[in-house]
Amino acid sequence: MTEQPTNSRRDFLKKTGLGIAAGLTAMEYRAFAAEGANNQINIGIIGVGGRGSALLDWARRKEGVKFTAVCDVYVKRRKDAAKQAELDPENEKDCTGDYREVLNRSEVDAVIIATPDHWHAPIAIAAMKKGKDVYLEKPMTRTVEEAKDVHQTRLATNRILQVGSQTTSSDQWWKAKKAIQDGMIGKLIMSQGSYHRNSTEGEWNWSIDPNAGPDAEGDNYIDWDTWLGSAKRREWDSDRFFRFRKFWDYSGGIATDLFYHVMAPLNICWPEPQFPYKVMASGGIYVFKDTREVPDTFALMAEYPGEHQVVLSSSMANNMHIPGLIRGHEGTIMMVPHGEFEGRVDHITVTAQRPYRKQFAEKFGKEEIQLDCEPRMDHMDNFLQCVRTREKPVLDTETAYKAMVTIAMSVESYRTGKVLYFDEKREKVIDRAPKRKEEKKS
Repeated sequence: MTEQPTNSRRDFLKKTGLGIAAGLTAMEYRAFAAEGANNQINIGIIGVGGRGSALLDWARRKEGVKFTAVCDVYVKRRKDAAKQAELDPENEKDCTGDYREVLNRSEVDAVIIATPDHWHAPIAIAAMKKGKDVYLEKPMTRTVEEAKDVHQTRLATNRILQVGSQTTSSDQWWKAKKAIQDGMIGKLIMSQGSYHRNSTEGEWNWSIDPNAGPDAEGDNYIDWDTWLGSAKRREWDSDRFFRFRKFWDYSGGIATDLFYHVMAPLNICWPEPQFPYKVMASGGIYVFKDTREVPDTFALMAEYPGEHQVVLSSSMANNMHIPGLIRGHEGTIMMVPHGEFEGRVDHITVTAQRPYRKQFAEKFGKEEIQLDCEPRMDHMDNFLQCVRTREKPVLDTETAYKAMVTIAMSVESYRTGKVLYFDEKREKVIDRAPKRKEEKKS
C-alpha cells in the first residue's frame, strides 16, 4: 500500500465530495468499490471469537480485500477462521497463535483487532509501530492511560486507526452536530442515553466448551498464559476465558462494552470532542449473582468543561431504554426515540423549548423540525477508504480517546466509590477538583 493517495483518488474524492462525513450514492459507491478492487488491501485479523469472526465476514465481503493471516490463542477458533478467510488452517504462517507473527509479515497492510479489551492497546500500539493500519474493535482500550498511549502512537506513526463502534457511521450524529452548530438548541445543557438488555441467563454468560483448555490437545488447546497477557496470573478458568466481560481484569463491563456505543456518538454530536471535567458512577449486581464481578445495573454522570453534562443509564436485567437526546437551553434534539444507540433512525427531530418557540419558528420555519438522515458509507468501508486515501476515519483516535476517558473514569469511580476529575493539562485522572480555566484567569 502506498502512503499517499494517487491523483486519480484525489480527483475521485473531490468529484464525489467524499470525506469523513459524506454519504455515497449507489453510483458513487460502485465507483469507489471498483477502485478498491484495483487497490488490494491485505489484512490480518487478531482475535477471532464471536465478534472477530463477524468482523472477518464483514470485511472479506468488501471489494479489494484479502485476508492473509488469522490469529487466536484457541486453536479451534483460528482454524475455523482460517477456513472462513479461505486460508489453509494447517499452514502455521497463515494460521497462528502469536500476534507478533502477523505483525512481522511485510505483506500485511492492516490488522483487525478483536481480542478481549486488555489486549487492545498492546497489540494496536505494536501494529502501528510495525507500519500497519488498524481497525480496533470497541472499546478503544480498557484504561485511560492505554487510550492515551494508543492516540500518541497513532500521531507518532501517522497510521490509520478506526475504532470499531460502527454506529458512529450512522448519519444522525452528524445531523445533530450540524443542528447544534446552526444554533438550533442554543447553549448545550445535557446529553442523555441508555443501553438496556435482559435475559434469563444473564448478560455475557456465553457458552463454554468443556473440552477446551491449556491441558487439552489438538484443536481444543488454548494458550492460557498468552491470553492472560499483562493481567494477573491465575489458574485456568473457563468462565474467565469464554465470558471475559464479567471480570475486571479484562473488561469494564457495561461501561466498556455498551456505553462506548453511546459516548463515542455523543462526542461526534458536540461541537468538538471533549474530555470530561468530573465523572461519577453507581450501580451493583442486583439480579445476576453468579461469578461476575462487574455490575448488572450501572449509571454514569459526567460533567464537562463547557458546562454541560452527560447522564447514562443501563441495566442487564431490564431492557426498557430511555430516549437518546441532547438538551439545549432553547431546544432539544431527539436522536434515538427508542433509546438503542446502535439502532438506526431515518430522521432526528429538533423541538423548540416553550420560551423560544416564536424565535425558533421565525428562524427555522416552524416550532419542530425533522432532519432526514441519509445513507452513509458503513464503518468498515470508511476504514478501507481511509487506508487507501490516508484520510481521517469517522472514529479517529482523538474522538475515541476522549470518549474512552469518560468510560474508564466511570469504571474507576464505581470501583473506588469516588468522584473523579480529569486534569486536562496533564491528561491524568485525579481525585480532587482541578482549577477550571475561568478560575485560573481570576
